[in-house]
Amino acid sequence: MNTEIEQKLIDKRINPTAMRLLVLDFLLKQSSAIRLTDIEKGIEPADRTTIYRTLKTFEKKGLVHSIDDGTGFPKYALCAEACDAGHHHDLHVHFYCVTCQETFCLPNSKIPDISLPDKFLPLEMNLVVKGICNHCTN
Repeated sequence: MNTEIEQKLIDKRINPTAMRLLVLDFLLKQSSAIRLTDIEKGIEPADRTTIYRTLKTFEKKGLVHSIDDGTGFPKYALCAEACDAGHHHDLHVHFYCVTCQETFCLPNSKIPDISLPDKFLPLEMNLVVKGICNHCTN
């Protein structure tokens, strides 16, 4: 296995087990966010529960973020380097293509600051734009 992949895990204080290395390697090869079932199919044979726990560990340590794109299934994508344990610093827009049903991170499109009334405490923000991606419009 690639030592760069192992180092990414170590840098995030994640023990580089065989499954974690496989999942991270698979995620690094994706061009869009991906569902748990797609990861499972891509690295089979693999235990769904182990992959899920791996993704939750990655999310907790700031290596991936989950995306609720309205499809009913969370998708996962790699975080920006600035993210760390419990603090995701990559609040950006996500784009869901209604044609190919892929979800893309748009890191250069930041979520605007939202002014909330007093005593409203935001815990999470998600902005999904739905439309047709550049691959499907060609």
